Amino acid sequence: MYAYCLYCITQRCKVIAQLMELRGVNRAFSPQIVRKQRKKGENIERRFDLLPGYVFLFSDERLTDYRMFSGIDGVVRRVGKQDDGYELAGPDLDFANKLLEKDGVVGSMRLCRVGDEVTLEDPLFSDCRGRVTEIDYRKERAKVEFVFDRTSCSSWISLEEVRRLHQNREEQ
Repeated sequence: MYAYCLYCITQRCKVIAQLMELRGVNRAFSPQIVRKQRKKGENIERRFDLLPGYVFLFSDERLTDYRMFSGIDGVVRRVGKQDDGYELAGPDLDFANKLLEKDGVVGSMRLCRVGDEVTLEDPLFSDCRGRVTEIDYRKERAKVEFVFDRTSCSSWISLEEVRRLHQNREEQ
């Protein structure tokens, strides 16, 4: 499968993706990420642009007729090099294929979960391991239990400072 990318006016990405599928590409989308939010006291999931302005295109055949891109309101340019036929290659192709596997939607990404073994980003604590006992997503912090001198103590720490030591198999 060949992968391509268009840079577009952000508000037009969804329409451009639909139009490209009508014009013959197998799959086209603007990648989305699912974020959890609180609205009127309830937790809801909403989709937001992962890469605002980018539309990924996938085709079984190499695209050689670039007229299919002409006349589309909102397309700013093709991403890539003309010498390569604007095909994505290397790490860009790998990234595009991973997005395709997820049908263009990336689930919410969790830094850590209750029960995870963690350490802190600060080099002072690099040898200290703790376990997450609670998470306050609203305040973006985790309660981490550490053992010092055979005594357990807990502290609330910013999620930015917490680093997981091991990934769960299903997340790899």
